[in-house]
Amino acid sequence: MANLVNLENVGKSYGTTTVLEQVSLGIDDSDQIGVVGRNGGGKSTLLNLITGAETPDTGRVTRTGGIRIAAVDQQGRLPAGATVRDIVVGDAAEHEWAGDAAVRQVLTGLGLAELGFDTGVDRLSGGERRRVSLASALVQDAELLILDEPTNHLDVEGVTWLADYLTKRRGALLAVTHDRWFLDAVCRRTWEVTDGGVRGFDGGYAAYVLARAERERQAAASESRRLNLMRKELAWLRRGPPARTSKPRFRIDAAEALIADVPEVRSKTTLQALSARRLGRSVYDVENVDLSVGGDGERKQLLHDATWHVGPGDRIGIIGVNGSGKTHLLRLLTGELQPDAGRVGIGQTVRVGYLSQNVTELPSTLRVIEAVTEVRTTAELGGVELSAGQLAERFGFEGQRQWTPVSDLSGGERRRLQLLRLLLAQPNVLLLDEPTNDLDTDTLTALEDLLDSWAGTLVVVSHDRYFIERVCDSTVALLGDGSIAALPGGIEEYLQRRAARPASSATLTPSAPSASGSSETAAEGEASRQPRGDPRAARKEINRLEREIARLDKRETALHESMADHSTDYARISELDAELREVLRAKDEAESAWLELATDD
Repeated sequence: MANLVNLENVGKSYGTTTVLEQVSLGIDDSDQIGVVGRNGGGKSTLLNLITGAETPDTGRVTRTGGIRIAAVDQQGRLPAGATVRDIVVGDAAEHEWAGDAAVRQVLTGLGLAELGFDTGVDRLSGGERRRVSLASALVQDAELLILDEPTNHLDVEGVTWLADYLTKRRGALLAVTHDRWFLDAVCRRTWEVTDGGVRGFDGGYAAYVLARAERERQAAASESRRLNLMRKELAWLRRGPPARTSKPRFRIDAAEALIADVPEVRSKTTLQALSARRLGRSVYDVENVDLSVGGDGERKQLLHDATWHVGPGDRIGIIGVNGSGKTHLLRLLTGELQPDAGRVGIGQTVRVGYLSQNVTELPSTLRVIEAVTEVRTTAELGGVELSAGQLAERFGFEGQRQWTPVSDLSGGERRRLQLLRLLLAQPNVLLLDEPTNDLDTDTLTALEDLLDSWAGTLVVVSHDRYFIERVCDSTVALLGDGSIAALPGGIEEYLQRRAARPASSATLTPSAPSASGSSETAAEGEASRQPRGDPRAARKEINRLEREIARLDKRETALHESMADHSTDYARISELDAELREVLRAKDEAESAWLELATDD
């Protein structure tokens, strides 16, 4: 494998702020790399240096001659006045792309049927612009694909399709994302951008969490609070749904040792009992509700004769395609909207905290800590009283950062402050609309930890699959038929229902490319899901895999010893190295299968 891009001792500063310093790394032609790190830590700068959009202040960036790079930036900028056709296929003749199966797959998977090729991009919404930008990059025959927050504005179905497409795509991938499910599903390596440097880890998010927790355990016992938080996250990754461990890149014994004494992330029974004392017996009763939106001539019905009950301590995730009415449902619960028919009953003791998608105006004349204490100086979470400063620190505002003017905060920092102020108001019902927008993985983990000990009713609208599975105990969906459908099988059931819906009659034409969903891809995914079998068969397979892993461990050790003995015999070293790579690949597959079966067991 040859490196497509190399960075050698690269440094980059803006004014007096050093973003990257002495960074050396490479991307080979089969890498699938996820990039994580704090907001403002230098991730986008790193991508710009790799693409050549920016030049380093020190060091050098080299690229293989003639390398083809396709990139999508975080803003999804598109040239004014262009059409969807201009962006996706350029000036290519219709016969050159209309019969191209790869182009058709991308257009279908990203749901571009409704737009039409001659639609001007200036008229598109943010989500539509993001999908057009992605389509433009994916249809290119690029050796290196660079994506900055590719899952922004995509629904759960779109993210699932994109992950499946990228895992099958040939070529290198570099993706900055805070979507942890996407990281685990797609990436085989993870780069953490922190403190001006870049640390590399094998595997996706699960492996990254383990390696980081182990690194910090060895570095300093004084980091106990941070370490415990990461061990809790690792326990969730190990014990959560099968998707959480679909592509692990870490040693089983190390994972088990770290999480052996970590309790479950939360006690559902205890939290529900506490919630009932705060909320009584009733929270929300949606009864036979009709809701439509739009003008008189173009009314769209979102709910029809919908009935739904939300009780004390319920933790519910709401999913559905874009435009299905998820935000409108939350606004019904807050009382901002009134139904066309039916009723929405709200419990007398309900004190709601509502986080909208748009960042509520914050007091820009105040500093961060002043904006926090303006709401409350202390708060009790999980039976522990925390000061405003301690809460601010848990949300990433450490030390002098607490004295930063609100007007100087980035979008992600403003979102964090908005969430913090909401929690400080101590509502007993939280309605969160896309709470993970603009938040980095560390802040998401801190938020999830806070919600674990929060006794109240939680209703979350989110396209972040990881967050929904992590903080919610049940899931409902708006499937476009006017109902609020319960999903006992969670997001997997939602995807199966979407895949099983009747295929659209739309055809892929220049004026209206079909995209009723990736029915072909979904069908392939459905066919690949095999029955788990009975428990005894699963246990037998687990035992077999444990023996296989032990055998491969011994072979790996023997190969390392043999390589040491033949360190000057380059021909023999090459043969041993090839065998070692095969052993590691086989062991990785066995560990993946073991973890998935053990999670289901």
